[in-house]
Amino acid sequence: MKQIVLFASGSGSNVENIATYFEGHPGIAVSAVFTNNKRARVLERCEKLGLSAFYFNRQAFYHSEGVMGALKALKPDLIVLAGFMWIIPKSLVEAFPSRIINIHPALLPRFGGKGMYGMHVHEAVRTSGDPESGITIHFVNERYDEGAVIRQERVVIHPEETAEEIAEKVHQLEYRYYPKVIEQLLEQQ
Repeated sequence: MKQIVLFASGSGSNVENIATYFEGHPGIAVSAVFTNNKRARVLERCEKLGLSAFYFNRQAFYHSEGVMGALKALKPDLIVLAGFMWIIPKSLVEAFPSRIINIHPALLPRFGGKGMYGMHVHEAVRTSGDPESGITIHFVNERYDEGAVIRQERVVIHPEETAEEIAEKVHQLEYRYYPKVIEQLLEQQ
């Protein structure tokens, strides 16, 4: 059985979507969810879904073996960032080479980097006047949004659309494609 560990900082809608997609899957399971936000709604979703959830702080993530030790014990085949807001330390990237992925709510390399998350991205896309937006699923390295692209999907943006309308279109792409890409990556291992 291939094991996925999810990392999230917020509401956990992608966590729920991924967990639901793999529920009852014969070869893939979500083994745990890690969060750096003890007030994140993802914890409520984990409880509802019966998923093990672990909270960690900055010290455990960047300055000790806390998170690394827990991950090594779980032996994940893939670590999936699903709305996780901290940069991944180089030591973790090196310990799990080509086994950490992220989804970004825009077509990288545009609208990526530090501070470009959530509505900040969608507002920047709207302001730019770009005729399209989308998602980028990519491998994680030790810099924000610079890892090798695995897949991009696009949606047309109309000039009169609000950032909220763009966000909804992009969320639909995330929900549709992220679990499928995870499944494909795990089947290739």
